[in-house]
Amino acid sequence: MKTLKDAIYQITLPTPYAVGDVHLYLLKGDRLTLVDAGVKTDAAWNELIIQLKELGYSPGDIDQIVLTHHHPDHMGLIEHFPNLNTVAAHHKLKPWLEREEAFFLRYEEFFYRMYKESGVPEQYLGLLKSLRKPLKWSAEGTLTLELMEGDRIPGHEEWVTIETPGHAQSHISFYRQADGSFIGGDHLLAHISSNPLLEPPYGMEKDRPRPLLQYRASMDKLLDINIQMVYPGHGKTFQNTDELVIQRLKKQEERAFKVLNMFEEERLCAYDVCRRLFPKHIESQFGLTMSETIGQLDYLENKQALLAEFSGEQKYYYVNR
Repeated sequence: MKTLKDAIYQITLPTPYAVGDVHLYLLKGDRLTLVDAGVKTDAAWNELIIQLKELGYSPGDIDQIVLTHHHPDHMGLIEHFPNLNTVAAHHKLKPWLEREEAFFLRYEEFFYRMYKESGVPEQYLGLLKSLRKPLKWSAEGTLTLELMEGDRIPGHEEWVTIETPGHAQSHISFYRQADGSFIGGDHLLAHISSNPLLEPPYGMEKDRPRPLLQYRASMDKLLDINIQMVYPGHGKTFQNTDELVIQRLKKQEERAFKVLNMFEEERLCAYDVCRRLFPKHIESQFGLTMSETIGQLDYLENKQALLAEFSGEQKYYYVNR
């Protein structure tokens, strides 16, 4: 077996989220690089200092951070590293890190229009005011290096970037062919299925992303490479990736069939479907359940099992007979 140049160490930090702890990965090669940066809390920072010390390092030894995606539990502590000179990520992470006001205004407007189109009652539209709330746990800074499909991590030429959008538009993963290692962020987790999340179009794009369709395409990518070990953002490291990917894709198809059965002789908007699909969770996890629902409708529309039409500003779906 080929001698590996880079060593990889897992660091586990607490988060305030229901998903629990988040994993970071320290790569020791020609550079000392941290993949992801936890959430911006004192508890996470203190734990990071302790675990780095156990490995023989301090925050001042790290000069490069590479980010899998823009969610706060993966990029929150960037500002804390005194000698950091490289922050690398997908270009779609840039507005989240650099806090571009125009982007956030478009973001809020997108969800307002999306929810109105989906038939969401007025009572839920107040949630739009809290869209920026998670930023308190995230970092503000400058993206210094953009990574795209096929790019190598600087100082770690064994690791190749794979674009894996779906859970986030900015999501990238990293693959080492020599031993089949895969640092996957939140793209594939052993214990739970990652949520494909709605986001607005990026830059000059006109059409909104279809995150469930993207996620499925990104999952298919994993079947084309020889993954031996997944180092995820949450949960345990694991093997047997192909089996899990096939299982997750099948579960999505089963849920889509369940959604399709809701359309008998009636038209339904996305909110109607969400209320039926997630009766116990729509109140407490409104954004997540709407993202999942619209993803399923995108899938069925793409398969031409459902058609859609507008009545005023509201979008209705119906069976393609």
